[in-house]
Amino acid sequence: MGREARRAQARQERRQRQQRTQARTRPPSVSAPATSEPARRGSLLRPRWVTEILSELRKVTWPSRNEVFHLTVVVIVVSILIGIVLGVADLVFGWFVERLIVP
Repeated sequence: MGREARRAQARQERRQRQQRTQARTRPPSVSAPATSEPARRGSLLRPRWVTEILSELRKVTWPSRNEVFHLTVVVIVVSILIGIVLGVADLVFGWFVERLIVP
């Protein structure tokens, strides 16, 4: 996630917290504003839970292509290193079993 995206997400979270605290401190005679999205009922081809999933996916901050590339390289390098360590450990334990335990 880029710096700008994190800052925008933090700003949005602060606004939401402020709105929640303002909603709690309002007198009961004042009604809460209507939500911006109308209530969706869903249909046979597109149930409500699918619509909710899609709306949540639109809110996600997706990584850039450059970030995905760099993180993929990190995963591949770490996987290779762990494979080498486990391979060496297997060779050492195999040698240990063949030479010392099984005469």
